[in-house]
Amino acid sequence: MPNPKPTSPTSTAVHRIGAVSALSGVPVPTLRVWEIRYATFSPRMSGGGQRQYSDDDVLRATMLKRLTELGHAISSIANHDAARLNALMQQQNASLRRDTAKNAELQTVSAAVVGLALAARLASDKFKKIFATNVLEVTNIFADLDAALAAGLAVPPQFLLVHVNSLHALVQVDLLRLIDRGDIPQVIVLYRFGQEQVVESLKRAGMVVRREPVSDHELAELIRSSLLVDAPRAMGRKGLGATIPARKYDDATLARMADVSTNMLCECPRHVAEIITQLVSFEQYSQDCLNKSTEDAHLHAYLHSVSGSARALFEHALEMVAQHEGLDLSQPN
Repeated sequence: MPNPKPTSPTSTAVHRIGAVSALSGVPVPTLRVWEIRYATFSPRMSGGGQRQYSDDDVLRATMLKRLTELGHAISSIANHDAARLNALMQQQNASLRRDTAKNAELQTVSAAVVGLALAARLASDKFKKIFATNVLEVTNIFADLDAALAAGLAVPPQFLLVHVNSLHALVQVDLLRLIDRGDIPQVIVLYRFGQEQVVESLKRAGMVVRREPVSDHELAELIRSSLLVDAPRAMGRKGLGATIPARKYDDATLARMADVSTNMLCECPRHVAEIITQLVSFEQYSQDCLNKSTEDAHLHAYLHSVSGSARALFEHALEMVAQHEGLDLSQPN
């Protein structure tokens, strides 16, 4: 086995062996045997002499555990890369589908999983016992949303199960992009910390969003209950605009409100209408930038989302002003 290499500043090796074990579900002694006997991993050495493993090592350990449980000999797969292991998992899952089809009482549920800890949790014996009335077929495992976007989903699963530590606007953008590339009927998102407006936006888009901790029993029930719901299959096709309300008022209506005479001492109707007009323009501008720029896509998508949400809020404010003044937004004065 090659000696561990010193860690470079740009190394992605960030996990100690205990963390790899916790994330993948593989006991530490087993990981050591795989490393020594089969050269499965080539950890780098930190400045303090500690072995450090990469996210790819965690992902491979997770899939190796699953494949060995399904009957593959570790000696024959120990040196496969993540892509090859994932292909083997899909072949094995196809075989499982054929076997379980013989038993009408069991329903196979296919899922792509984003998050190594979540993947290990779903593969645990404890969760399998809780989910015993169904067979959970994990079609893909990704370390994070970036990896999922890079690899893509050749065959859309029934579920996309996602775990993130922080649920914010950029995660929302990546999640909607991933959904936009396929027809994924159900999405369950587990998070530890999150922005309330992002959580509500994802819920309005038809996703199930829960803050951790979520017990295995609750997670199993979320999956089962979602099977009974006819979720909006067009969700993925709505793309980045899925959580942004459509524009309510055209330019003519806004111009009319900006010029209307009111009994108010201030000029709130005019100011609100002008702000909406500016937000509409910027919303369109940021959308055009998103379509043209790959390098700045995250930033432009975030700006598009923020401007669209702000425009919707000001449209509501305009309605309040119009109601206060007795104005009809749908009719010319």
